[in-house]
Amino acid sequence: MRLSDVWFTAFLENESGQMMTLRGRDELEEFIQSGKFKERAEVSWKYEADNSGLPDERLAERMEMVEEALRKAMEKDKLAILTGAYMGGGERLWVFYTRTTRVFGERLNEALAGFERLPITIYTEIDPDWEEYRDMYELKANAVD
Repeated sequence: MRLSDVWFTAFLENESGQMMTLRGRDELEEFIQSGKFKERAEVSWKYEADNSGLPDERLAERMEMVEEALRKAMEKDKLAILTGAYMGGGERLWVFYTRTTRVFGERLNEALAGFERLPITIYTEIDPDWEEYRDMYELKANAVD
């Protein structure tokens, strides 16, 4: 299976009515159909937002470095795939589908060991039908160029 690096960007409102940006990954049907990625892991980073709900520039750069470290660690052997990233309203959320959340957690700790302690939380759920991804993918209809 070849992992696509095709993404779309869409805007949405969170539950509080604040604007959020979504980057969603496209062309993942082969991974969905494989049945190998049955667990979802969401990594959340809450931050102090500016008036538009975004982090300051320095923090945004740090978040990008964290995302890059996570993608590199998880996708190198396709243990997990980053399928979407949300930002706005004081939260950055990365959504991964993984083969196993136990190993995902171990690799997350290894990938982030070089960073100062981060204010992140992890949520996991069994999601063999990729329901969160399918819901997110519907937003592609509103994607911006």
